[in-house]
Amino acid sequence: MKTSEPFLFLQGFLKNPKRVGSVLPSSKFLANKIVQSVQWDEVTTIAELGPGTGAITRLMRSKLPQSATVFLFERDPKMRSNLKKTYPEIMFHSNASYLLKRIHQEHIDQLDSIICGLPFFNFSREMRQNILSQIHTALRPGGTLVLYQYSLHMKKRLADLFDIEKIKFVPLSFPPVFVYTCRKTKDEGHSETRESVF
Repeated sequence: MKTSEPFLFLQGFLKNPKRVGSVLPSSKFLANKIVQSVQWDEVTTIAELGPGTGAITRLMRSKLPQSATVFLFERDPKMRSNLKKTYPEIMFHSNASYLLKRIHQEHIDQLDSIICGLPFFNFSREMRQNILSQIHTALRPGGTLVLYQYSLHMKKRLADLFDIEKIKFVPLSFPPVFVYTCRKTKDEGHSETRESVF
């Protein structure tokens, strides 16, 4: 019998709350908001970091052509196994700290977009910096990062690396969440916050 997604997510949280970061999967409101933040006609290569039980993955996969290259990084082995059964065509990895290594192994230089739900607040400073640096390097100039977090603690760090095009607050999620839409600048000049909408 297939384990329900909320129960699977709760199991993962109880086992390792710092890695999972929430007691429930992403709400349909959050998943929709994230998917709406990506310009899908520009995307042929994408990575999702921390897909959990796949609430966003489902919508993301429906937007992409079958020829798209998709990488999913999920630490929880049960969630990763569950997703593998549903999406056998996707490349799965366990640790986002090896993002660059994994995409280069598949002869992909850079990605068009990255969706990230990793709980950065729970990570050490070194791990946070390492993953953010790899995200920045992995994105092509003009590529987009859509990141969702439960606070605004990442705003300054993100503004140092990207153009923050908008920040959306999604109250219909537990807990409520902020969705950052960021773009890697083509000239790699100073990034700044262009628009914040709450």
